[in-house]
Amino acid sequence: MVYTTQDAGHEDPETGQLIKTPEQFEIEDKDEYETEPLSEKSEERLVPNASFLIWTAINILSTVAIVFTNKSILSDPSFSNCQVSFAAYHFFITGLTLYAASRPWCGFFVPKTVAIVQMLPLSAAMGVQVILQNLGLAHSSVIFHQLARLLLTPVTALLNYVLYGAKVPRAAILPLVLLCTGVGTVSYYDSLPTTDGKVTTSVAGILFAFSGVGASAIYTVWIGHYHRKFEMSSMQLLLNQAPVSAGLLLLTIPWVETPPIIAFVPVSTWFLILLSGVFACLVNLSGFYIIDAAGPVSSTVIGQLKTCIIVGLGWAASSHVVLRESVIGIFMALVGMSMYINIVLRSQSKA
Repeated sequence: MVYTTQDAGHEDPETGQLIKTPEQFEIEDKDEYETEPLSEKSEERLVPNASFLIWTAINILSTVAIVFTNKSILSDPSFSNCQVSFAAYHFFITGLTLYAASRPWCGFFVPKTVAIVQMLPLSAAMGVQVILQNLGLAHSSVIFHQLARLLLTPVTALLNYVLYGAKVPRAAILPLVLLCTGVGTVSYYDSLPTTDGKVTTSVAGILFAFSGVGASAIYTVWIGHYHRKFEMSSMQLLLNQAPVSAGLLLLTIPWVETPPIIAFVPVSTWFLILLSGVFACLVNLSGFYIIDAAGPVSSTVIGQLKTCIIVGLGWAASSHVVLRESVIGIFMALVGMSMYINIVLRSQSKA
């Protein structure tokens, strides 16, 4: 059984990789779930081996590293107005990674080509939501940025319900409310000035973050239509999307950005940009391996672990005291998301 990264998933804001949301697990390979018995080979998949543990460690470390690397780059005055260029760079890296993964000598998946004209609308939407995410990261703390991305789950669920009548288990409503309340609490208290008068998350950062979540939710719902229309896996679709998105963004850069003065950019920043591209490749390849080797459930658990690590490191690296109310909000958001995933997965296992 082969799992793809997503049938109607959302996108990692740091790499462009499609990532599965829990409510989408039952869409892919539904017939196989219903008819395939648990063979000895299937049971063996549940036992972690050395390769799986290594790729999991690579995925966690590279994901955590890319968040803080990107935050450092976007906080540099030379690149504070280069979110479009940065998004184009990551789309290029993502496309290059998938191209290599689709080659016969790598064999992760078989490529499938779609006309560029047909990919333009989805690629444009892909670019917009990633730019908004980068803007949010540039104007907010890592803690708030990571927690705000959790809102993608309830917003996507709401859009799916409004547009397609898709429902989530009734028991999952309370965890979603808890999640939203926690993020709202953090967004308020994280935007208050600290004792030295500095603001870690600006009002613009909050607006960009929430706008990015809304754009990502629309993209998440929309991408499901493309999967069904072209009968493509997520990797096949993303291989077609990423280069087109990069091209569209490159066309807009001269009109919306002022390029940095290269002489004023320190060597350390260029090194971080190079590292960011390397981390993007590692996140993509390791993410594909994890889903293929262990299935989407393990991928979701690992995703939750990464969120906790990023929030914890962001808290530890913070130069100001995190307010008690923000700590409560962080706890509420993480508990709400964990409860939601547990309820959805249990519901789907019964089905």
